[in-house]
Amino acid sequence: MIPVLGALLITDFLSSKTDPSVTADFFGSFLAAGTIFSLYYDAILHYSGGNFTVAGPRGTAGIFATYPAPYISLHVGFYDQVLGTAMLLLCLMALSDQQNQPAPAGSEPVAVGLLVLLIGISLGSNSGYAINPTRDLAPRIFSALTGWGMEVFRAGNGWWWVPVVAPLLGGVVGALIYKVLVELHHPTPSNKKTEKKENIEHVPMEQLKKDEMCV
Repeated sequence: MIPVLGALLITDFLSSKTDPSVTADFFGSFLAAGTIFSLYYDAILHYSGGNFTVAGPRGTAGIFATYPAPYISLHVGFYDQVLGTAMLLLCLMALSDQQNQPAPAGSEPVAVGLLVLLIGISLGSNSGYAINPTRDLAPRIFSALTGWGMEVFRAGNGWWWVPVVAPLLGGVVGALIYKVLVELHHPTPSNKKTEKKENIEHVPMEQLKKDEMCV
């Protein structure tokens, strides 16, 4: 069962235009970090006193990338990122599933935005809910190049790889859960036709007579 499900996931993954999307997401996140840096450079400089630090009372690197709270261990943080991304993918598949009451046409951006907001409110306190490798890695690289240095990769016991690797695992977990518990149980087209035929056959005769009189 698991190899079959894995094959289904890989097929879906490869059939989509993944590489351009990942590249665009990475550079978009990098440019977004640059935009924020240029817009708030004076404010960051004033707050930090000209000393760009990652942690501490005047730490500002968290503006660009996620870092774990001081009380979070590495393995709990990894689990946190897996869980958050699994919830994201599971809900995204539900919102886009045409056989399972998807979000109304045109409301998908609002639904996804609310979903990300809810995940952030409920699961974001431990480490900032990256739930997207490129959203975290690209701004982290930007901050390393613009004054914060290599400390952005050493902070949090070498935290930087967790929001890169854990969301990849979490995405697969969330997709597997949805496929196993929901998608594999969708009726096939033949079952739908049979069900529709049975419903027609079970229409009461009085209802048929009323329909004929209306015609």
